[in-house]
Amino acid sequence: EIEWSPERMLAIQMRTASGSLVPLGAFARVDRTAGALTVNQLGQLPAVTISYNLPQGVALGDSVTRINALKEQIGMPTVISTTFAGTAKTFQDSLANQGFLVGGAILTIYIVLGILYESFIHPLTILTGLPSAVLGAVVALRFAGMDLSVIAVIGILMLIGIVKKNGIMMVDVALELRREGMSATESIHKACLMRFRPIMMTTLAALMGTFPIALGTGASAELRQPLGVAVVGGLLASQALTLFVTPVIYVYMENLSGWLVGLWSKRKGETGPVEAGDQPSLFKAREDMLPEPQRAAAE
Repeated sequence: EIEWSPERMLAIQMRTASGSLVPLGAFARVDRTAGALTVNQLGQLPAVTISYNLPQGVALGDSVTRINALKEQIGMPTVISTTFAGTAKTFQDSLANQGFLVGGAILTIYIVLGILYESFIHPLTILTGLPSAVLGAVVALRFAGMDLSVIAVIGILMLIGIVKKNGIMMVDVALELRREGMSATESIHKACLMRFRPIMMTTLAALMGTFPIALGTGASAELRQPLGVAVVGGLLASQALTLFVTPVIYVYMENLSGWLVGLWSKRKGETGPVEAGDQPSLFKAREDMLPEPQRAAAE
């Protein structure tokens, strides 16, 4: 048996480009040092994993931002590439999809409401309460010192579904009153009075259900707390503003609808008689929505 040793390894003959043999010791040496038991690789390159724990009160998004800033400060060589893994990578991937999720949810709601009301305008009136709700959620998270995490985005998605019911209840009654002959201002005013109690009851029920989550009690409360804070802040803001903003938007939208119907009728009057079904069904035209000259002509 040949006893291998560092000296014997240096005596191994290596063939050069010219075909001659030279010992390994001519261009290499052997040192005895302490090294890692295993060598990790990522994409056929040596890789090192650095793990860390978040201190109390530091959000994952803040830690990712600080690490990226630290890389710039220490002047890391360009030959070294870094990437996040685990929870940090999941967080970065979720940030890239947050806008798509929220936009997709709003678009889906708009399409469904447009089909139900057969209108392009009234779904916009119903969705006018969402900006105040989202703003309230973001302000509440900022005030509580929390980051806009994945759980907080889930809370905002829940908030979209909860808040739009206020607009639905008001607009639905207002449209029914409009069919009975009321003006836009009178119908939305009466709708707010009729639906004030149901709106308050449903909002208080949602607040009482999410307020314990916002307080952060129980096991794993830190994970659920951003959801509760986002929902509570959004509900409070939307409740304070929806009853004032939505009626105003409704009146403006009804005036816009009447103006568009009048414009359509005028155009049809110039090109020829208006046949049954020529007017666009999405505006639900009625004589009381026409301008004064055309209303007199209709009479």
